[in-house]
Amino acid sequence: MATVNMDRLLEACIVQDGSDIHLTVGRSPVFRIHGGLRSLETKVLEPDDTVALMKSITPERNQQELQEEGGTDFGFAYGDGARFRVSVFKQRGNITMVLRLIPTKIMSFEEIGLPEICAALCRRPRGMFLVTGPTGSGKTSTLASMVNYINENFDRHIITIEEPIEYYHKHKKSIVNQREVGIDVPSFGEALRRVLRMDPDVILVGELRDLETIESAVRAAETGHLVFSTLHTTSAAGTITRIIDVFPPNQQEQIRIQLSSNLIAVLSQALCPLATGKGRIAAYEFMVVTPAIANLIRENKSYRIDSSIQTGKKLGMQLLDEHLWKFYDTGKITLEEMLDKARQPGALQDKAMAKLHGTKAKHLKKEAEDMGPILRT
Repeated sequence: MATVNMDRLLEACIVQDGSDIHLTVGRSPVFRIHGGLRSLETKVLEPDDTVALMKSITPERNQQELQEEGGTDFGFAYGDGARFRVSVFKQRGNITMVLRLIPTKIMSFEEIGLPEICAALCRRPRGMFLVTGPTGSGKTSTLASMVNYINENFDRHIITIEEPIEYYHKHKKSIVNQREVGIDVPSFGEALRRVLRMDPDVILVGELRDLETIESAVRAAETGHLVFSTLHTTSAAGTITRIIDVFPPNQQEQIRIQLSSNLIAVLSQALCPLATGKGRIAAYEFMVVTPAIANLIRENKSYRIDSSIQTGKKLGMQLLDEHLWKFYDTGKITLEEMLDKARQPGALQDKAMAKLHGTKAKHLKKEAEDMGPILRT
């Protein structure tokens, strides 16, 4: 019974263009559609329901991990049409599940709206490219797009280290080997220790989680590899600070020097629901590490990075708030959405109010001009 129910839920999520399925005791199943939560008109789930639904799709190894650790993550394919990333965890002693639908189609740079210079940066033989943003902001899709671009255009050996594997890549012009933490290798640290012996050109690390992973990723970039990874930071300057703060004080100067030499770009993104209520659009903060920015990183002046981004427009650089304003100004997103995602909502609110008053003033002026002849007669 549970398998049939789960199949129906998965099918409905795909048909309704949902991004996530939430299954928790005391509530009917909930889909996230275009950024908002929507309950299904079905029965309220009871403890036995979530256990049965979990068992219908969770591998034995993950069920064991759930019992021992209280949570587990895995990916699975639903027929040929879709893949899901699943997080199973316990809350109040009950089983809860969140399933994220992974799009099977890898989008192009143009479809995602990435800055043009990203294509040139993907040609680089070495360095580190970080994609950052909160959970659910589309980081994995952006990285998949970059890996696919390299795969289609260059002969490279690409190794990905992921937990779990989300997008499957076929061998095209490149060779793509994808290692799943927990199945193919026990940890990110172990995978990165061994990866340099595998003759890689491009390495994708699912997430820079800890000191060991960051050190290994920077070392890989230093030794002549192109490294892609993600962090849960919301700005380019914040990304630099987060990485440096992971290190003990006596190593921070060294990592600043290494970052200034090896970091090539940081792309921070936020996913915004469209004002129409259908679909979402990604807003970006984009920083390319120029000699001037490398200098700021080396000299521990990351607070001045925002100013350098504002002067780097010819390289496609922009601050997140600038991109959000552009979307709001052209009617793509609402004022509330812009302010929710902004780094400096106060400044953007003032700008929006000034625009509103300016529009009203123009309208009143036009009305007065139109009434002018009447008033004079």
